[in-house]
Amino acid sequence: MIKEYRTIQEISGPLVVINNVRSAAVGELAEIELPTGERRRCRIVEIDESAVVVQLFENTDDINLMSSTARFLGRALELAVSGDMLGRVFNGIGEPIDNGLPVLAEANNDINGFPVNPVSRESPDGFIETGISVIDGLIPLVKGQRLPIFSCPGLPHEALAARIACQASLSDNAENFAVVFAAIGITFDEYDYFMREFNRTGVIDRAVVFANLAGDPASQRIATPRMALTTAEYLAFEKDMHVLVVLTDMTNYADALREISGAAKETPGRQGYPGYMHSDFSSIYERAGRRVDKSGSITMIPILTMPGDDKTHPVPDVTGYITDGQTVLSRELYKKGVAIPVDVLRSQSRFRDSAIGQDHADVTNQLLRAYAEGSAEFAKEFERRYLTQRRDEYRTIEDTLEIGRELLSILT
Repeated sequence: MIKEYRTIQEISGPLVVINNVRSAAVGELAEIELPTGERRRCRIVEIDESAVVVQLFENTDDINLMSSTARFLGRALELAVSGDMLGRVFNGIGEPIDNGLPVLAEANNDINGFPVNPVSRESPDGFIETGISVIDGLIPLVKGQRLPIFSCPGLPHEALAARIACQASLSDNAENFAVVFAAIGITFDEYDYFMREFNRTGVIDRAVVFANLAGDPASQRIATPRMALTTAEYLAFEKDMHVLVVLTDMTNYADALREISGAAKETPGRQGYPGYMHSDFSSIYERAGRRVDKSGSITMIPILTMPGDDKTHPVPDVTGYITDGQTVLSRELYKKGVAIPVDVLRSQSRFRDSAIGQDHADVTNQLLRAYAEGSAEFAKEFERRYLTQRRDEYRTIEDTLEIGRELLSILT
């Protein structure tokens, strides 16, 4: 039963306080109707006795405390999901922005979802080939893994993310592979770059894109990664697909959390981020993986920029605790002109050995050992041949291993 109230008490940023509300629940979807008849969606984020705090997905302009009406819908925010979502582009709250028709829903799923139960979680297993030597050879992406990219402002993480999204494939089942891409608070130029790459390579046909841009309301950023994961869960666990989810930029997501937490006057934690940021990030990252009773999988690449190039900043720090390794980009290598400036000695894939054979492991270990030992000749050739790769150059894993063996021959 839909309940209506004209008891709006306060507006603070994207938050609205409504008094004398009965039988509401955190996470419940609501609407605020303006005197003009316009309706704006929101959700309950806090309940204090009979007062309810809702977070709007749009701006709070023109909401009149006396004459606007709050309406509670008795359900959580849902996304209409379907196999027909492939090839489509949506905004951060799941509305089509590609001039296509609304999705003909096969189901309407709660965007909050559930983390994969540890009892039913299978370990990541199975090699995902990206065609990029430094990833495939040294920090392999494993099916069901959560492997973040830690970057710094100004480094080419967008180019690396686009390249992985466009080139990633399963050698044994390419037709059953999909990409779900969530742009979180990025600039229009960044979004335009991603879309041009997706269209140029044709990956858009097997991709679903959610775009929350820097000019969109920050409150939408809280929903955007959950929209992406709800889509991925449907494709993976209902359609038996293997899905790669790319989330960029999780630092923008964390900043939106901090903004909303500040508006709610919550006690801040480290650097002003809310104390519950770890559990909030867990509710996103833990939705990726493999399930024992399902043939599909979700592999996740969260991308985040480290403010001040600081890996101990709360956002990378929290992410590192929850995920399965990291790919770290290096400003020093970038300044040297290295095309894919991955700091291989600070990067790791914790499930590497479950996805590669003994020969691959031997080459990888010898390359890392030789690079760590600091031979100037080897380091120069390694950075020139292994970390530098043309934009249009796809290297099979056999190509990558052969380059590795050629580099190792320098040492003999």
